Amino acid sequence: MRRPDARWGHAARVALAATAVVGIVALLLVLTVNGLIVRRLDHDVDSRLAATLATTSATGSAPVSSGGHGGDLDDVPDFVWRVGPTGTVTALSIAAPDLPVRAWHAGSVTLESGGTSFRFGAVPSGDGWLVAGESVARVTDARGELLVAELVLGALLLLVTFTGSFIVGLRASAPIEQVRRRQAEFTADASHELRTPLSVIEAEVDLALARPRDGDSYRDTLERVASESHRLRAIVDDLLWLARTDGGESHRGTVGTVDVAEVVASAGDRFRAVADAGSIALVTRSGPPGSARVRADQEGIDRLVTVLVDNACKYAGTAGTVEVSTGTSGGRVTLAVDDSGPGIPIEHRDLVFDRFHRAERGPGGTGLGLAIADAVVHATDGAWSVSTSPLGGARFEVTWRQAARVVEGQPAPT
Repeated sequence: MRRPDARWGHAARVALAATAVVGIVALLLVLTVNGLIVRRLDHDVDSRLAATLATTSATGSAPVSSGGHGGDLDDVPDFVWRVGPTGTVTALSIAAPDLPVRAWHAGSVTLESGGTSFRFGAVPSGDGWLVAGESVARVTDARGELLVAELVLGALLLLVTFTGSFIVGLRASAPIEQVRRRQAEFTADASHELRTPLSVIEAEVDLALARPRDGDSYRDTLERVASESHRLRAIVDDLLWLARTDGGESHRGTVGTVDVAEVVASAGDRFRAVADAGSIALVTRSGPPGSARVRADQEGIDRLVTVLVDNACKYAGTAGTVEVSTGTSGGRVTLAVDDSGPGIPIEHRDLVFDRFHRAERGPGGTGLGLAIADAVVHATDGAWSVSTSPLGGARFEVTWRQAARVVEGQPAPT
């Protein structure tokens, strides 16, 4: 069986892949949003600078800024300078910082002045230039705060993504792991069941060849070999039947209307000798002829009843009782098989239909009978119920939807 850490490792790899995808998408989204925000802020600053330059050009003096009193970005004061043809700079605004020395041209640019970033705009004015500037320190601070918030939210997003993906990965792999585990157990059990009769056959043949024997001894050996061969053949047939069912193949019989009561009566006749040999009281009860009809194939229902009756006879014990009954109620057909055996503990009832599952002290068998019965019930749209029998043992009950009666002269429903 695979170690639990392998499943955790698989879930962790899935979670890491999902987190990486989310991280890349989040990074691209952050870069796009930040780019749009920065572009918008720069555009707002450029608009204010352009308005300041237009006012200064029209009035010949810098407008009095009302900025600097609040915390909003658009409260930042604008400064205006006049640059002469020879590069002389005249500050037109009070407390204007030093203007960086450069060759000015129309448009906007971001430069450092006195250790602070400024956004500058310039327009021609006579032989020189009018330059307006606005500190973008608050814009830089706002971008930094936004980046910190995005980093915190991004870390939380990645943590939540990894945790959620890890949990989902564990839950998603659980059914797959269970199927893989049960398949491995089934393979091991099947190998064990097949090896047992083969080992007996091999041992019998080795003993027979070890020394000369008389004809009766060889006959006894061949009879034991034949018995184990029949057991081996039965296991192989059951495995093939289950394999066809697992593969979605239909039963060999044709689906039609089957009278469960008739199948029960036939099974009662077949198992009468088995019951008598074990001093078992085998009782069959059914309703009126034709009332317990279901849509199924004859072979499947016959195999189901055979498995249940055979199983009940094995567990009923010597001088026990087995009752097989059919009935109808509320448009449903019921098949019930009761025995006086030890019964099935509640904690084991979910396991009785597992392949190769047998009670620890139960009688021999391949452990495939009830698995085949379960496959038949599901293939015929039936429903199981496993409980305690009034006889003291186990009760296996199956119900189907009752098939419509066929009116003489009309075709059967399909």
